[in-house]
Amino acid sequence: MYFHAGQDFVLNTRDVLGVFDLDTAGASRRTEEYFHTAESEGAVVDLCAMGTLPKSFIVTDFPDETVYLSPLSPAALKKRAEKVEW
Repeated sequence: MYFHAGQDFVLNTRDVLGVFDLDTAGASRRTEEYFHTAESEGAVVDLCAMGTLPKSFIVTDFPDETVYLSPLSPAALKKRAEKVEW
């Protein structure tokens, strides 16, 4: 199943390894190091509109390990991922 992650971008739920809140996880030194490594490898994709701050980040394993910065909260992303379309 696919879900909208922000800026007209959809992700396959099979590819998602985790969804994290930037307010809580972003304060960690390890998360900061992870982001620096991902940015240096070109693996960070910003899905936020100009002037909008990200609320969460999504780690996927397709293609390779990619980190998506989303303007949506983790709760909103969870609801979208669980929504079943008939």
